[in-house]
Amino acid sequence: MRKIYSLLFVLFVAVAVQAQIQDPVQFKTALKTLSDTEAEIVFTAIIDDGWHVYSTNLGDGGPISATFNTDKMTGAQVVGKLKPVGKEIAAFDKLFEMQVRYFENSATFVQKIKFTAATYHVEGYLEYGACDDQSCLPPTQVPFTYSGKTTLSAAAVTTATPSAEAVAANAEANQEETLIANIDSVVTAQAPVSADILWTPVINELQAFGGEHSAENMSWIYIFITGFLGGLIALFTPCVWPIIPMTVSFFLKRSKDKKKGIRDAWTYGASIVVIYVSLGLIITGVFGASALNALSTNAIFNVLFCLMLIVFAASFFGAFEITLPSKWSNAVDSKAEKTSGLLSIFLMAFTLALVSFSCTGPIIGFLLVQVSTTGGSIIAPAIGMLGFAIALALPFTLFALFPSWLKTMPKSGGWMNVIKVTLGFLELAFALKFLSVADLAYGWGILDRETFLALWIVIFALLGFYLLGKIKFPHDDDDTKVSVSRFFMALVSLAFAVYMVPGLWGAPLKAVSAFAPPMKTQDFNLYDSEVRSKFDDYDLGMAYARQHNKPVMIDFTGYGCVNCRKMEAAVWTDPKVSSIINDDYVLITLYVDDKTPLPEHVKIDENGTERTLRTIGDKWSYLQRIKFGANAQPYYVLVDNEGKPLNKSYAYDEDIPKYIEFLQTGLTNFRKQK
Repeated sequence: MRKIYSLLFVLFVAVAVQAQIQDPVQFKTALKTLSDTEAEIVFTAIIDDGWHVYSTNLGDGGPISATFNTDKMTGAQVVGKLKPVGKEIAAFDKLFEMQVRYFENSATFVQKIKFTAATYHVEGYLEYGACDDQSCLPPTQVPFTYSGKTTLSAAAVTTATPSAEAVAANAEANQEETLIANIDSVVTAQAPVSADILWTPVINELQAFGGEHSAENMSWIYIFITGFLGGLIALFTPCVWPIIPMTVSFFLKRSKDKKKGIRDAWTYGASIVVIYVSLGLIITGVFGASALNALSTNAIFNVLFCLMLIVFAASFFGAFEITLPSKWSNAVDSKAEKTSGLLSIFLMAFTLALVSFSCTGPIIGFLLVQVSTTGGSIIAPAIGMLGFAIALALPFTLFALFPSWLKTMPKSGGWMNVIKVTLGFLELAFALKFLSVADLAYGWGILDRETFLALWIVIFALLGFYLLGKIKFPHDDDDTKVSVSRFFMALVSLAFAVYMVPGLWGAPLKAVSAFAPPMKTQDFNLYDSEVRSKFDDYDLGMAYARQHNKPVMIDFTGYGCVNCRKMEAAVWTDPKVSSIINDDYVLITLYVDDKTPLPEHVKIDENGTERTLRTIGDKWSYLQRIKFGANAQPYYVLVDNEGKPLNKSYAYDEDIPKYIEFLQTGLTNFRKQK
């Protein structure tokens, strides 16, 4: 019985570790012989959906590039550089302000080598970086070892004249061999030691607190709600609102049977949903999920989106009318009259979609662009269109069920043009958001944070004055009276403009942080309440915490971690959060992609696999895996000054109240230990 309990305990630990250790990329290596003197080492990866592996030579300040590294090389030499093969995606990353290249679904890297002796031995590793929309893996190594014989004779080897490139490669290989040969033992001062209480695994204790926070499952709900709100806005435009009573009355009068009239109205609403969801699926089918996501960060397309929104805004202001060719709607309408049954109702719904395009088109276009930034999910546009269509179809079915409500509907009038013009101001504001991406891509420097905020302040101030009747557009009536609803809308718009004014001097303005350019583009910044880590070394930080008897917050991060920067900008800037971290915790920030070499390479045995820790980043990545059973960033864990957890871990989730609760629970548990 005791053996059974032991086995169950081992299985539980394995499952607990597997719950947090992510392995989204599976690499295979192969040595492909090209000729008697040349061969290729081929690395082939299968990548899970939603993840991507970065390509080679991305430059400094960006994500982890794929690199080829050798530990030992005899009888062979490297020829050229590591070559990426396959469908490489290029996109502009707004956070790093640089162009990046990566692979989705699969990736292949090829390194060519040349044999220089009768026997050869090649040993090394491929290092790569991988991310999804929620987290990034630390620099990951794919080891390889190949040995064998060649057809080269000893005489041929000795008389061959090596090239300058070969001499340099062999010199580098020999230097590497000499370095490894000098490592006779592991220096415990530079390597994690399992006997040390600070490095002792606490996976079970961490699991006892519960799982880590994640906002991943909220993305589809967010997309649906965004689409639904867009549909509600479209309802109150001049192209849609007047059609509702006419259409519902038509269905109710079309048949003497009231139930059939209601059923036809339901069918009409369902047809609207089918049409717009099909549009979302067609958009994804034509471009592809990854292409949509790539377009969302592409500089050229962001300029086009900006121009498109400006054109739509001008149309909403009354400069001109954007409509589809009238013969399209006439043809569909004529077809609907000649048919009957479900097809007739569907064609009527399709006519609505065509006729209302001048009002719904800008909203749909903006919606599709926005949902493409949520991670490239294959059904994201369809989910957005589902929310939009349900909101658009809802009144047709509700008024069919309750015809008496038609009498209470507000009549068409100038208020609908007010909504249309208001949408024009919003389209103009969001056009600047897309222009800022292009500005960062090309380094124009024309739309830094101050300029962006100044333009938004002017736009929303003008919107407020318009709602108060101080500005008139061509389609506005001459009524000088301002309704109560318009007054409150103006109040909100003017207040929002005033709210943004302190941002000109560096105030965080979290309400617009997702749209405005990054804080580092601010020329004049008086904000100095940033959270700064006290230590970037785990052992030194823990020693300081023991000396001052304070709890520790460990921040596993990376220079190439996008969501780490998002958390720091959106959550750590909150005064309550920054106060708790700065005053009550010892913050230790550990970069898992820190390329600073360790004084000596350290070989460790991790779950039966021998690994070599070569850099500071390798060391902190190993600490995260072996002690906490996780390998993705951002990853926050609270521990006492002996390395024991005080609360559950925390991943990417920009919910500030949850983060504050996470920090305060850790403090409470630490004080209970005293």
